[in-house]
Parts: sequence; C-alpha cells; structure tokens
Amino acid sequence: MNDGTGTHSPATAPSRALQPLACREDCWTEDATHTLIEAWGDRYLELNRGNLRQKHWQEVADAVNAIHGQIKKARRTDVQCKNRIDTLKKKYKIEKARVSDSNGALTSQWPFYERLDALIGSNTPAKKPSPPVYRKTPPMLPPVPVGPRSATHKRPAPVTADETFRRNFSIVAAAAAAVEEVEEAESARSESDGNGNREGVKELAQAIVKFGEIYERVEESKRKQMIDLEVKRMQFAKDLEIQRMQLFMDTQVQLEKIKHAKRSSRNGEMLF
Repeated sequence: MNDGTGTHSPATAPSRALQPLACREDCWTEDATHTLIEAWGDRYLELNRGNLRQKHWQEVADAVNAIHGQIKKARRTDVQCKNRIDTLKKKYKIEKARVSDSNGALTSQWPFYERLDALIGSNTPAKKPSPPVYRKTPPMLPPVPVGPRSATHKRPAPVTADETFRRNFSIVAAAAAAVEEVEEAESARSESDGNGNREGVKELAQAIVKFGEIYERVEESKRKQMIDLEVKRMQFAKDLEIQRMQLFMDTQVQLEKIKHAKRSSRNGEMLF
C-alpha cells in the first residue's frame, strides 16, 4: 500500500517483485521457440517439405516439453505448437518482403529469420516483377495546316491517350496488388491443412455419389410403383364401369318385363 510518502509497505513489496515473472500460459520464450523450430524443421525436411500430420505435431510438442516443460504452465500441446509455427511463418513472410524490397540495403534483426529462411525460404513465393508495358503508338495523322497562334490566347493541352493509359494502368496495378495480398494470406492459411482437407473432400464426394445412386434407385422404384398403381386404377375403373352398365341393362330388362306383365293382365281383364 502507498502510505503517502511514495514508499510501499513491506507487506506488498514481495508480491510486486514477483509480478514481472507472470506471463500468459501461451507465451513463448526465445529458447523455446528455437527448440520448436528445430523440432519442426527436422520433421519438415523428413517429409520432403510437406505438411505435418497430428502425430508429427505431437512429436514436436514432446520434444519442446522435454527441454522446457518442467513447469506445468510451460508445457505445450500439438495445437499450440502448430499455431506458433503458423505465426512464425507469417512473420517470416513480412520480414522476407521487407528485406527483398530494400534490395539488400536492410537485414533482418529477427532472431528466427535465418533458420526459417533456410527451411522455407525456397517455398516463399517471390514478388513477381511488373510486366513490361507496351504502349501503343497512335496512328500518324496527316498534318493539318493551322494559322499563326495568338500570343495571348493559349488552348489547354488535350488529354492524350498516353495519359489516359497511365491512369488506367495505375488503377489496375493497385487492384492487382490488393488481390495478390489476399491470395498470399489465403495460401498461408490453407498451407498447413491443405492435404488433410483433400482426404475429407474425397470422402465427402464419394458419400455424395453413393447417396445420389441410392436416391436414383429409390426414385426409379417410386416411378414404377406409380405406373403400376395407375394401371390398376384404370383397370378398376374399367371393371366398375362394365359392372355399372351391366346392372343398368339388367334393371331395364326387369322393368320391361314388369311393364309387359302389367299390359298382359290388363288385356285379360278387358276380355272378361
């Protein structure tokens, strides 16, 4: 506590002296980072500069913990090691671009630059040189006779095709640079898990194909059932119509018989 004289009480002095040692659980010391780069680099070269799988990252984490994992908070997981390497790759690309843009005038003071440059320097895409610009020469026009120019009135210089081309080229170049930065960021993000996603996409595609085949068979079966039901319905309607006509004809015959019997009985009564 502060007693108003600018000094601290003895009770709080030890706790304040320990504060500089506190850090985040995911912070990396320079020595631990060097160990991580060496462990990752060995497996990276063994895989012919290919992407590490989960078992490889676990081996990297075990190698780091064997040297720097005496404290529980200092132990690293395979995910933490992978995230740290991804961060170092992004930082290296920034340093590489800064050194390249200086044309040798600058050197990187980053302690991990030299080792990462030896490991992934050849894989980092170099900055593409700007393509040569071929300017089209406007067609020559026949000279037009003009009168003497006035010393007081000057016409404004017209905008030439060359100036228009320069303006449009500057806009296109700026847009191309922005697209290139976005593509580099996306490639850096998908570099680590590109191979792992390919197998998943392949399995997903196979599952979709199988589902499509099953769906097609089910639809074909449903179509056949609908056709059979329609044939049966038409046959049933036909049979029902025949029965209705037969019943109607039988009823008419019976009515005619009854009428004929009544006429015969009336004629007999009239004779008597």
